[in-house]
Amino acid sequence: MAAAAAANPKPMFVKYVLEPLWGQYHKMTRKLRLAEAVFDMVVECTPNPIAAQATRVARLMPAKTEQLTAAPPLSPRRWRRCVATCNASTSAPVVVFVSKMFAVPYRFLPSRGVNGEPLNHKGSSSAESGECFLAFARVFSGVLRAGQKQKNLQEVELQHLYQMMGPDLEIVSAARAGDVLAIEGLGHHVLKNATLSSTKNCQPFSGMMFQVSPMLKVAIEPSNPSDLGALVKGLKLLNQADPFIEYTVSERGEHVLAAAGEIHLEHCIKNLQERFARVQLEVSKPLVSFKETIQGESAGIMESLKASHEFVERTTPNGRFTVRVKVFRLPNAVTKVIEDSKELLTQVIEGDSGNSNGVLNSRFSQDGGDSASTLRQLLINAIDSDLEALSAQLDDEKTESYRKMLIGYLQRIWALGPLQVGPNFLLSPDAKSSDGVFTSQDGREGILVRCTCHVSERLGLVNSSDAETTMGIDGSQSSADVPDLETVKNSIASGFQIATNAGPLCGEPTWGLAFLVEPYILPDSADASNNQSDHYSTFSGQIITAVREACQAAILESKPRLVEPMYFCELTTPTQQLGSMYAVLGNCRARVLKEEMQEGTSLFTVHAYLPVAESSEFSKKLRNATAGAASALLAFSHWETVPQDPFFVLKTREEIEEFGDGSNIGPNLATKLMNSRCRRAREKKVEVKVDPIGRTAAGRRSKGDGIRNRPGIVAAAVVLASASGVVAAARVIAAAAVVIVAVAGVVSAPLQGPWLQ
Repeated sequence: MAAAAAANPKPMFVKYVLEPLWGQYHKMTRKLRLAEAVFDMVVECTPNPIAAQATRVARLMPAKTEQLTAAPPLSPRRWRRCVATCNASTSAPVVVFVSKMFAVPYRFLPSRGVNGEPLNHKGSSSAESGECFLAFARVFSGVLRAGQKQKNLQEVELQHLYQMMGPDLEIVSAARAGDVLAIEGLGHHVLKNATLSSTKNCQPFSGMMFQVSPMLKVAIEPSNPSDLGALVKGLKLLNQADPFIEYTVSERGEHVLAAAGEIHLEHCIKNLQERFARVQLEVSKPLVSFKETIQGESAGIMESLKASHEFVERTTPNGRFTVRVKVFRLPNAVTKVIEDSKELLTQVIEGDSGNSNGVLNSRFSQDGGDSASTLRQLLINAIDSDLEALSAQLDDEKTESYRKMLIGYLQRIWALGPLQVGPNFLLSPDAKSSDGVFTSQDGREGILVRCTCHVSERLGLVNSSDAETTMGIDGSQSSADVPDLETVKNSIASGFQIATNAGPLCGEPTWGLAFLVEPYILPDSADASNNQSDHYSTFSGQIITAVREACQAAILESKPRLVEPMYFCELTTPTQQLGSMYAVLGNCRARVLKEEMQEGTSLFTVHAYLPVAESSEFSKKLRNATAGAASALLAFSHWETVPQDPFFVLKTREEIEEFGDGSNIGPNLATKLMNSRCRRAREKKVEVKVDPIGRTAAGRRSKGDGIRNRPGIVAAAVVLASASGVVAAARVIAAAAVVIVAVAGVVSAPLQGPWLQ
């Protein structure tokens, strides 16, 4: 041992610095345990419930401005006051918020009560799965006791209360305001989160918010078809146990599970197989969500707004309605504000404007104000930030004109889509730029339908008197020639919602688009029968179809593009494995942002953007390439437009001269993603180019392969050469080469030369 130590002496730094520090570290860990240290720091740094709830009550319980028709037994002000002061008296109303449900095996539950009596846990959850669902809750006011009946959507009885002590559960008889506890007995009544109170008139708390939505989806089916019922029950239990996942059934009948990422998805599949469903599963490849938009980003937005695309027209089969649609791209900053403010938009559009959302305003602004003004200011700031980015390319006059144009569009928002709060605008026609009259091909004059800028009015961008278009027809002009205008406007909005929910490329939602619509009502033609609309369908159904087709056609004529989700990836790797890590990132289409070396170590930290579509088994590939030395942390970052045109083909002479026959062009990423999505959903036909001579885009041949790979032609040439001489053989080889080249489409003109004569 001494000889080995002498042969490998320790550095002086290790012997006199690191080893003493390591010894002191072990002594401190024995004296000061980690759990106790963390608990003490939580107590010291986290505010107590009384101080915390006074500042959080505005976020938890939004103030409502609408007046109730009947006076409630308890005033809403008293509820807020009790929650704000964390009133723990027995006379205070009980208010409890359940943030999530979590599953615990029955064997881990206490078998004895507070006084030693045996506990009965039957009926609290599904006994078949062996799991009991407990509610993770906090008491904000009053005193909660076991056996009490509390109000949610219905009256529920709380069976048992538990105090969570690490992995253990200790049963308690009561919990006061400020306590965090687990509640048994809500498994059949609460799905993910809920507000419990001692009165039905208590205002519910704001729902849980997550940083991102589930992006990675898979279709699940049992290995044995007879286990489908168990799988459905297991998915319902998993959906209740994990507040972040989404479980849906597709139109094709597939059971789709959406998770945050690869690791989260693996954990969900494991729980489904081992705890909830307990059956063998077949899991499809990840189904990544995409979005659809049109070309125009950063400086290209100005060109998108100025683009002189013609209006796309669609007419209903009965000839009574014509819609003209034009689409352009919204600035990315405006799109991001709409996406980040969905909860705020929902409450503003549904009518809780004014001071109704002082709670949510704290999330977006620090100076208070009502929700509508907060959101309005966010949209204006987004436009100003976009103008600042383009200031180097535009002069002051153009910048001001661009700003007025965008503000004008914000003042004409009829609806948002999809799902009423999506990042797409439905714009009403401009009264100043249109005369309100449309002439059809058969000479009939249509009248523009008066539209209401409902969203702009709710946001306070226009007043109620300016919210309606000043020309056209309104609901007071209904007659035999003019149908019910309210039904017509609802049908137009419905067609817009359908078009934005499923785009024309691969049926994915649209993103960052504004649709300018001009709907016209036309009178009946002279030879039209009174019940002509009945031959095709109801008039409202025809309008929905016409608007949907017009919106999708406008997208296809404006250079459509796919939008894919991107992860922010933070990687840590030693210097020796840096090259292997970069190889994996390159194969996964990642874009490296920066790299830096951690001071005092041999580790590198690399930041990159990774497409979600390429994240399948990314961790496994990284571990295999770096021998487990590299690690990655993924988090959703943003949506990014795929620059390639999914419908690109060689058309112009310049393109043919630059790319030739197209064999030197790499695979079109946008087309690949679009076709994979269409094959997965089987919603659209996929066009596949078949080469008649067996050449594929991936397998490119070297010069002369077309002849060498065809032994019949070469053999015939050899026979002719021996029989008729070299000249005959040359003629046969040249003729065969001409046939091969012509079939492949490489040349567009016949070869000429005296040696072919």
